[in-house]
Amino acid sequence: MQTISKNNRKEIFGWMVYDWANSAFFTTTIGVLLGPFLLGLAEKALGPDGIIFDLGIFQVTPKGFPAFCTAISVVSMVIFLPVLGAIADYTHLKKKLMAVFCYAGVIAGGLLFFVTESYLVCGLLFITSSMFFAAANVFYNAFLIDITTEDRRDKVSSYGYGMGYLSGFIMLILNLLFISNAERLGISTSLAVRICFLAASLWWGVFAVITFYLLKTRQPEKSIPKNSNIVTVGFSELWQTLRELKRLRFTLLFLIAYLFYNDGIQTVILQSSVFISYELFTSKGVEVDNAFLIIIFCIAQISAFAGALIFERIARFLGSKRTIILSLIIWSGIVIYAYAFFQTKAQAYFMGAVIGMVLGAAQALSRSLYSQMIPAGRESSFFGLYEISEKGTSWMGQLMFTIIVGATGSFRYAILGLVFFFIAGSVVLLFTDTTRAIHEAGNLTPEEVER
Repeated sequence: MQTISKNNRKEIFGWMVYDWANSAFFTTTIGVLLGPFLLGLAEKALGPDGIIFDLGIFQVTPKGFPAFCTAISVVSMVIFLPVLGAIADYTHLKKKLMAVFCYAGVIAGGLLFFVTESYLVCGLLFITSSMFFAAANVFYNAFLIDITTEDRRDKVSSYGYGMGYLSGFIMLILNLLFISNAERLGISTSLAVRICFLAASLWWGVFAVITFYLLKTRQPEKSIPKNSNIVTVGFSELWQTLRELKRLRFTLLFLIAYLFYNDGIQTVILQSSVFISYELFTSKGVEVDNAFLIIIFCIAQISAFAGALIFERIARFLGSKRTIILSLIIWSGIVIYAYAFFQTKAQAYFMGAVIGMVLGAAQALSRSLYSQMIPAGRESSFFGLYEISEKGTSWMGQLMFTIIVGATGSFRYAILGLVFFFIAGSVVLLFTDTTRAIHEAGNLTPEEVER
């Protein structure tokens, strides 16, 4: 197979389209509608203070069930994702595996349409769709290295996230119009929400076709050793990756920092709709206004689109590391504000705008910065580790959120507890020499490439 050049405009566009495709599903289903929908099913079956699982150390109540499902899906992927990445580094199956998990996620998400009463079935589909979503993203993120040179990655990564936020905004607007007019169409709000689940899944699947058409398959830099098979080499490669991280200590430090701060970010994203709906509606005995929640996320999405582009330019002056730390300071302020001051719909609009502005900064710049710290030929293996706390796959924050809600019955204490992740991540990142990490991996910084 011949060597394929980088920075091909069509291939980069195809790669970006996948963010456009899957972000609509993540934003609509995972981010906005599924949490309150699952909470409503569980409370209807067990009451607001019912116990779903008594695990001895803590209890899972309906309030904490969405966070618990997310935590379960991620814990189950801690070994699974890195092994998948390792297998991809030894084969030419990266694009095929990405497609398999993409469409498995599309099917799992589409099946949510048929859930009407069982909170356990809904929770199971929540877990499986999240798992497949994350598995596909391992290969998607690894393609960033295949298709771009170091000097283009901040821009391509940021624009990719920007397209995703714009896609999420469009899908949310369509969902808002549909749910708001459900009664006029002669359908219930619950059915309208389930139709939105199906529509978001189809959006993901249909637009992903463009990605798989334009992305090119690369020849792996390594081949499977004799007397080994694809499974054993996957576990062996994972072990080698973990051992290599001992040598690449600043890459390891970055991963630890990212594990903390992005876990906090993902927990805020995934629990914000549940938090807002409970504080403004459920706790006051008022029916949840799904249209209002969608408007909040529309504001966040369009703000995130602008933020991804603005902070990419800020990073040109401050550098990626300092820009990420700046965004984490703002994130800390957001959760403190939510705990101490959040009371009204107007404040929810404000929080949505601020969250959106810093959302793309940390995620897009972290992805491109980390891609420079990976040794050649190990992209998928290292991104398998990265995906443990990527989009939709936080686990520590979700578990903490579940425990605090179960112990105190308060979403406010749970949201405040997330400040720990932003502070811990910032401190570790502060002591991470990212330039040295890039050099230790055998790569050049973007500035060195441009010379």
